[in-house]
Amino acid sequence: MKTIVFYHNKGGVGKTTASINLATALQCLDYRVLLIDLDAQANATFATGLVKFQFDEEDDIKARNVSHLLESSEFNFIPEIVRRSQHFNTPELDIIPAHVDLIEKQDKLNKYITTRTRLHKKLKLVEDQYDFVIIDAPPSRDVYAQVALITADYLIIPSDLKPFANQGLPTVKQFISEEINEVRQSIGKDNLKILGILPSKVSTNSRYLDYVFLRQKNTVIEQYGLPILNSIIFERTALSNCLNQTLEVGDLLYPDPKSIFMFDAKSESAKEFIKLAEEVLQKVGVN
Repeated sequence: MKTIVFYHNKGGVGKTTASINLATALQCLDYRVLLIDLDAQANATFATGLVKFQFDEEDDIKARNVSHLLESSEFNFIPEIVRRSQHFNTPELDIIPAHVDLIEKQDKLNKYITTRTRLHKKLKLVEDQYDFVIIDAPPSRDVYAQVALITADYLIIPSDLKPFANQGLPTVKQFISEEINEVRQSIGKDNLKILGILPSKVSTNSRYLDYVFLRQKNTVIEQYGLPILNSIIFERTALSNCLNQTLEVGDLLYPDPKSIFMFDAKSESAKEFIKLAEEVLQKVGVN
């Protein structure tokens, strides 16, 4: 089982879109995949169709989500928390959802050192059930980001390569080298392997690609010393529209997001995510 985390401390760089569609791309290639949402914004949970309610009393995620995995080592294991995405993909995706009340629980979880290694230990119990675990981490340095980065084997840093995103890269490197890897070593894990920066939300404008984008890539390599993946996720209409689908039931309008493969399997975006999946397979040594 290979565990990959998507993390950048800069928001708005396409992290959730990349993580959920890489998960479905790997599933399309016949791998068994678990998606874990560790972001209190719960964007991956929303994007996989699990937020199909309009009122608080209908919220069935609050009582069973990723925070419950972290609360104790003696109960709430992955088979009890995992759900299937709803009308998001064919086949549906296994997901550990997040909830906005992760923010409220953070102080309690922060008090205990064991919180940070609990997900790693619970995943070990199901390692024969999944080939890949994809984690959508928050754009922060909080306890949930720590859990995600300590648990994962590999890191992908999604970025639009613009200045604000680039300026956050030294902080990402420092966070991993000074905090995360020390904890990993204490539990017998190797240092987190950075697969590379994934260019995402990239404009398809030819002049931009020929001049600005090339300079941006070179800046990241030369100034920040980080590898860049060959795969590129472009900003395309299909990729935006697939997550903005809705379902009308009576007088109510429910969110009904789709994976890019269910929305339009022949789209350029779908091809880009298959290419990303194939590159990831090669980099982690899976045939």
